[in-house]
Order: sequence, then C-alpha cells, then structure tokens
Amino acid sequence: MRRRLWLLLLLYPALLLLALLLYDGISSLWFGGKEKDDDWKPPPKLCPELEPSLWDNLAEDEAAHSPLPSRTNIYIHATWRSGSSFLGEIFNQHPRVFYLYEPGWHIWQSLYPGDAGSLQGAFRDLIASLFRCDFSALRLYVGGNLSTAGIFGWKSNKVICSAPLCSSSGVQSTVGGGRERVGLVNPMDCEQRCPGRPLRELEEQCRRYPVMVIKDVRLMELSALLPLIRDPGLNLRVVQLFRDPRAVHNSRLRTKQSLLRESLQVMRSGLRRADPARYEQSKTLHRISAEYLMNGALEVICQSWLEDLLLLRDPSMKWIRRRYLKIRYEDLVLKPRDELDRLLRFVGLSAIPELQDFLVQMTRGPSNSNNQLFQVSARDAREVVGAWKKRLSTVQVRKVQDACGDVMAALSYRDRRKGDR
Repeated sequence: MRRRLWLLLLLYPALLLLALLLYDGISSLWFGGKEKDDDWKPPPKLCPELEPSLWDNLAEDEAAHSPLPSRTNIYIHATWRSGSSFLGEIFNQHPRVFYLYEPGWHIWQSLYPGDAGSLQGAFRDLIASLFRCDFSALRLYVGGNLSTAGIFGWKSNKVICSAPLCSSSGVQSTVGGGRERVGLVNPMDCEQRCPGRPLRELEEQCRRYPVMVIKDVRLMELSALLPLIRDPGLNLRVVQLFRDPRAVHNSRLRTKQSLLRESLQVMRSGLRRADPARYEQSKTLHRISAEYLMNGALEVICQSWLEDLLLLRDPSMKWIRRRYLKIRYEDLVLKPRDELDRLLRFVGLSAIPELQDFLVQMTRGPSNSNNQLFQVSARDAREVVGAWKKRLSTVQVRKVQDACGDVMAALSYRDRRKGDR
C-alpha cells in the first residue's frame, strides 16, 4: 500500500507536466497563422513633422538593432572657399573610395535662379540616389545623353581617369593607370586620353567600392540630411568642414565674379526666411555690387553653421553624433597627419603611407602658389591660413566678425578686436 502511494506521488507531477505540454502544442497548432486578431492593426508610424522627438527615438532604436550594411557612405558638408576641394581630394586619392565632386552643381545650374533653401529637397533626393550608385537622376538636370564626360569635376576624378574606365597610359601620363596610384590627375590628360563612358559603367564601378564620398557646398542645413542619416540602408556619415569666416570671405572676394550666381541664390535663401517681402524683390539683386552679395551670402552661411552646431547640441539629436565629425580647415593643413588619422578612423579606412606623404606634401608647397584658385595644388599651409590678415581691411574684418561672431566663438576663432587667432 505504501509502495503504491509513493508511485502515485511520483507519477502525478509527470502527468501534469505532460498535460501542459500537450495543451501548448495544441494551442500552437490551432492559433498558428493567427498571431494577430482580425481587428488588430499595427500602430501608425510616427510623423516626423508632427512628432520629431518620438521619431528620433524610434530611429535611434531601429538603428541600434538593425545590421549596418558593409558599405559606408560619407557626405562632406561644407561651403564655398572653405578648403572643401582639398579635403575631398584626400578621399579622391584613397584607392578604396569612390568619390564624386559637387553633383549639386547640376541642380543649381538647371534650376537657376532658385534659392539655396528651396533646392535642398531636390539635392537630398539626388545624393540619395547617387549613394545607391543610381546615376540616372542626373539626367533630370543634364539631359538624356549624359556620359562620364558630362559629370561636373570628372577631369580630376580618380575613378573616371583610371583603369578600367580609362585605359590610356603613357610615361608621363597621370591617367589610365591603376586606381591604387596616389597623385593628382592632370585635368588636360584626362580630357584628352579618357573619352566619355556610359553611366552604367560608372555605376558598376561605384558598386565595387566599400566607401563612397560625395563632397558638395550647396546644402545649407545639416537638418536637411536627417532622413538620409536615419536610413539604416544608407549607412551615411557626415564630415562637416569649417573654416575661419574671415578666411572664407577673403577667398570669396578673390573669386567673386565666379561666385555671383551662387551668392545670389544663397542670399535669396536668407531673405526668404527673414523677409518674405524683400524676397519677392530679390530678382533684382544681381544689379547690386558683387561685394554686397558676398557679404550678404556670408552672413547666411554663418547663420547656417550656427544652426548646425545648435542642432548637434540638442539632447534629442544625440543619436546623430556618432555619425558626425567636425573638422576645421586650419587643423587639417597645419596638423595633416593627426587630422588624417581622425578622418580615416571615422570612415573606417586603413591608413596608407603614400596618402600620408601626399597630404603632407600638399601642405608644404611654395609661397604664392594659389593663383589657380579653383584647382587643388600644393600650397604653403601657414601662408594660406593667415592670408586674410594681410588682405582684408579693418572695416572688412569688422563686418565679418559682426555677422559671424557667434559661430566664430563656437568654433574657437578669436575676434581680432580681442586678439589674433
């Protein structure tokens, strides 16, 4: 009798466990494929315009749990005469980078006279396609028969002017060799020896590179890039280049005739936000002096810089900081090795001795070597950094400091009235 009692005590838990397992299995079979009630609906996606903070948190959580693609895309966010061509050339030289120089130029030429702010949406859509190696969007602004020879800046592009897209070679040629060769491309060599190729071939080359870099100066606000930065499929990072506004103004004055159209579009953007009435009259701005346009455009640029920096300090924008790198032109040319290391670490590229040597040589050029203002060349870094002190008048310096004082302080550029930088 006692033995039967012990046997029942041992069998009861086992039978209970078996019953629970059977019930669970039957439930799974019965409800399988009915994980949601018929009346259940997924919660609506948050609207970025109405609930930005919630949307940001959601994007941050999704990005944290989504696997990043192996390809990295970089946008160099800069303005005219800030040294962005020099920074872009560093990436143009790296053999693991596919580089594009200012594709936004095509939009601004096609839609002139617009204003910089209104063109940001079209620009963002364009680079979103380009980062996916889809170059068909360029035809909207250039035309249907576009080839590599119709892309702005193609004559200095290492991919377009190197094998396999360009097979021409010669003893003294700077084009047609392997992509791994570091050195400036002679635009005349590329124009003469590298005929235009179909865009599909350029797209094929684009897909082979682990890093793509686009440099441009026509995006006024970092906030315009937020939808692309949030997109885990793009894996986009931003390098923003700053330069002393006094040096920017000095360089812009030296090239003012070439920058009139751009300055007009930038200034119209500022008027559109600050004074709609004057914006409607801004079509006559081209009749006023070039220096007035330069001053007005610089004020808009400095305000945009300040808004970018304030955006980064916003607590709800904390997620963007790991995808953002701030760099000053002065640091890049005066401490080239250190800044190159920062850049490569941020992008995830390996250091190449030839690239380090190239960068150092580009900052140790002869004095007065910047006569070709729109071409990248070796220059004396210290002379370039301090050139504004010799060329700008006291009145010009004061105007820049009055217009850009807040952003200069945020970037640690000293007001000359308080001591030279």
